[in-house]
Amino acid sequence: MAVRQQQVLGSAELEVLKALWEVGPATVREVLGHLHDRGRKVAYTTVQTLLTRLEQKRYVTSDKSDLAHVFRARVSRERVTQSRLKNLVEQLYDGAAGPLVLQLVKTERLTPSEIEELQKLIERLDAASRE
Repeated sequence: MAVRQQQVLGSAELEVLKALWEVGPATVREVLGHLHDRGRKVAYTTVQTLLTRLEQKRYVTSDKSDLAHVFRARVSRERVTQSRLKNLVEQLYDGAAGPLVLQLVKTERLTPSEIEELQKLIERLDAASRE
């Protein structure tokens, strides 16, 4: 399901959504516990409010058939990542992704497996451009 462009995620909302991606379907209390485990001290009512907002923005859905409502992510991490990166490339690099990739490779530490994956991708792109 597509996320509407105008439904911007705040940083606290994103933290709660990340918790759902990591733990899967969860109650408010379970999300709260996960956030506390990660060093994020928030109140139960704050998490409840954030989940309600996320549901209104259609990032989250809930099952209210039981006493404790169970929330689940409605959109994948990949979809949110793709949307946010697209906006970032548009804002900072006028839609050109190459400079962003170069900046990341220059300034961030990559693991050996990430370097290998990047090399394979470059080889595939190079081969495709020659065809």
